[in-house]
Amino acid sequence: MNIHNCTGYEEMSQKAGNSLLYDLARKPNLLLCTATGNSPIGLYNNLVKSYAESPHLFGGLRIIKLDEWGGIPLNEPNSCETFIQQKILEPLNVPNDRYISFDSNPSNPEGECIRIQSEILDKGPMDTCILGLGKNGHLGFNEPASMLEPYPHIAKLSPESLQHNMTRSMDHRPTYGLTLGMANILQSKKIILLLTGSGKKEVIGELMKKKVTPQLPASFLWLHPQVECYVDAGCMGKSL
Repeated sequence: MNIHNCTGYEEMSQKAGNSLLYDLARKPNLLLCTATGNSPIGLYNNLVKSYAESPHLFGGLRIIKLDEWGGIPLNEPNSCETFIQQKILEPLNVPNDRYISFDSNPSNPEGECIRIQSEILDKGPMDTCILGLGKNGHLGFNEPASMLEPYPHIAKLSPESLQHNMTRSMDHRPTYGLTLGMANILQSKKIILLLTGSGKKEVIGELMKKKVTPQLPASFLWLHPQVECYVDAGCMGKSL
């Protein structure tokens, strides 16, 4: 894991965005796995600025959604789908035929997970995966547990996930999660990990001990050959 210490959120977002743009310039049809939430918003905003200047760079970009709240309408304003549509697909002009997405309320959730895995086998592996870090160390909805699931699966949501900012104003509360598994994430050619946000100092400290355990899913990233980890000094209570 390559650690990049940044003075704050803005520098973190800029450096991570530059790393992704470098990947995209080398592979125009790059398959990008996108997380949602506050951590990657700045990175996505920088991509939109780059699109305004060089739209040709994004002409082949493909997107796969990391996870989704289950049991809610897909058009719920606080769904992962709405986030990705508004922050990535629409401003970067990525059409639906270059987008792989969990349905948030499928009639057969198990079948939906099988479908996503089939899409990955057909169109993957993922080239670059953007990840944030949950306060309990989760990645997507890969929650701390005695064992972790390798492939797309239905996830029981932890209390920490159910308290996420996205769920607080939902008309319909999620009853489960749908997420790519740890093998899907680790099979990405490159991972961009964004460490930022309040209340994460302790879990970041645990991650930096380099001990791999399913009780801290993010710790498995130490096993990956190319993780670019950008640390916002502000979330650690210090400045650089």
